[in-house]
Amino acid sequence: MYKAIVFAGTTEGYEMCRYLSRHGIFVCACVATEYGTRSLREGDYLKILAGRLDCEQMQKLFGEQMPDIVLDATHPYAAVVTENIREACRLFGLEYVRVLRSGSSRQSEAVYVDTVEDAAEYLKGTAGNVLLTTGSKDLRKFTVIPGYQNRLYARVLSLPEVMADCSSYGLEGRHLIGMQGPFTMEMNAAMLRQYDCKYLVTKDSGKAGGFLEKIQAAQQCGAIPVIIGRPLKEEGLDPDAARAFLSKRFHLSADYRITLLGIGMGSRDTLTLEGKKVLEQAQLVIGAKRMVDAVADSHHAIHYEYRSEAIAEYILAHPEYEMVVVALSGDVGFYSGAKKLLAVLPGEVSMVCGISSVAYFMAKAGLSWDDAKIVSAHGRDCNLVGQIRYHEKVFAILGTADGVSSLAKKLCSYGMGATELYVGENLSYEDEKIFVKKAEELVSYEGNPLSVVCAFNREALSFPQTHGLADSMFLRGKAPMTKEEVRCVSLAKLRLTLDSVCYDVGAGTGSVAIEMALRALEGKVYAIEKKEEALELIKENKRKFAADNLEIIGGTAPEALEDLPAPTHGFIGGSSGNLRQIMETLLNKNPRVKMVINCITMETVTEALAAVSALSLESEIVQMNVARSREVGRYHMMMGENPIYIITCERQLWYSRIFPGFFWRQEPAAAEKRR
Repeated sequence: MYKAIVFAGTTEGYEMCRYLSRHGIFVCACVATEYGTRSLREGDYLKILAGRLDCEQMQKLFGEQMPDIVLDATHPYAAVVTENIREACRLFGLEYVRVLRSGSSRQSEAVYVDTVEDAAEYLKGTAGNVLLTTGSKDLRKFTVIPGYQNRLYARVLSLPEVMADCSSYGLEGRHLIGMQGPFTMEMNAAMLRQYDCKYLVTKDSGKAGGFLEKIQAAQQCGAIPVIIGRPLKEEGLDPDAARAFLSKRFHLSADYRITLLGIGMGSRDTLTLEGKKVLEQAQLVIGAKRMVDAVADSHHAIHYEYRSEAIAEYILAHPEYEMVVVALSGDVGFYSGAKKLLAVLPGEVSMVCGISSVAYFMAKAGLSWDDAKIVSAHGRDCNLVGQIRYHEKVFAILGTADGVSSLAKKLCSYGMGATELYVGENLSYEDEKIFVKKAEELVSYEGNPLSVVCAFNREALSFPQTHGLADSMFLRGKAPMTKEEVRCVSLAKLRLTLDSVCYDVGAGTGSVAIEMALRALEGKVYAIEKKEEALELIKENKRKFAADNLEIIGGTAPEALEDLPAPTHGFIGGSSGNLRQIMETLLNKNPRVKMVINCITMETVTEALAAVSALSLESEIVQMNVARSREVGRYHMMMGENPIYIITCERQLWYSRIFPGFFWRQEPAAAEKRR
């Protein structure tokens, strides 16, 4: 006993049969011709009944099987068949569902007629060749057109019986085109041009029938579409709604097959062959509007959404879409949203790579990228100036209209105006722009948000491998400065990483902050200082060393620290008597912050050790005595500097003692703020 009988013969019908049988629902697929059997494959849950059924035969089938439901997915123009199915369902009291492809919006340049006969009558009063795409069934009705053997070009199925039938009407040779669809817009246009057709005759077969591709081809070639209206003004469910209905009707759980697709730059020309194949099979394309519009075809359902959680929610709320493509810009492995999506999407998820912006742009610009530093400045702070200072070639995704000019202004402010900027905008689109100019020529440039840049700095410096910039390299003034040897040990105790977030409290001239910024090149450094003279010196030193990832904060700690993101490391060189409060503030922001405190006086040492004890911190104390040589005549005398105490401290949480390798992570809000 079949649970469902589907009258197929259309793309929608075949789709319903596959959907139900894939979910274990016993289905009988009724197809009118042998050709229909080639589009389906019988299986454990799907049987095919080939041959046209009249009303009595339908009634016999229904009486024997008494299915739960009958789906009428016949062609919109098969009016007699639809009436017979309805009558048979009414007789046996069976549930009838019409699966009907949606009609298309009215075309302003087209000629609309009600019947095939009306189309033939209209063409009798015209001149010029005609491409017929209505099939072989109604071909005879067009033979009333004078000289039809020379004017008509009929595209029909390439079946022997069909070709023989058409030949009997006098259409042969190049006037009889035996082909099987689907047909792209380009193929339709090629036929119109090949046969110099002034008219294209079609039925309003909807997106599944390739109607839109025909209309677009006619518009491109200057041909007039002659559109035959549907014989019945009926209502029904489109395929998407029908799958949703069947999912609820039979309590089906979705078998999701989701593909994260890298679409390349945006033009369909940058889609890979694998990507095109995935799109052909997809039912739903979801993603940001620019990406979806770039790749979605007329047979796709589409939904605009870029947030990972919202994409997952939409898919779960629409189980009728099992073959889903999430369209992502560029390549899924290059600054892509694929990582977040993999964590939230249901079902089987696969990834198909695309062409990344770096590969596309660098090829277009004639540059190699195996020796380039690759970063993204789109929605993130990547210290682009610092990367350019220490790398000869830096590729970056920008993402704002003023991205190029802002970068150019910064480079010029740090004395790097001669840096060459290769700029790429709207990559792969018709208005693509790729050019190269020096930064000093682009300070007022108004660009496109969809942009990338490759900075070529022929004067790039070698990246510093150790701490220890000479004191003489800094502008000093009268502000206090942590000396070279003390800086070296203090920073070694901090054990900075490339992405550290650092505080320099009581920054003075900013010497420690500068060295922090040079080491934490992909991180952020905050220099906190209350004296105006010192703040100006820090600004000058920041400009001298192009430390663009250094932010200068004027004010007294701990109040000046309140709005700053959570630190991973803190250096306290001056506290104005607020040492414990400063330490508490750092620990509240990040319980695992690593702190280094420099103390000159014994009172400060006492204060620091009391705070370490009160806050339950583990500590290490290093006392340094540094002496420097001084020439006295022909002799060198060692002159001692003030002794200094370097206190390193951090909190060891209980799970760190039990699991020594455990790494504490910030709360999501703090981590997001840090990013």
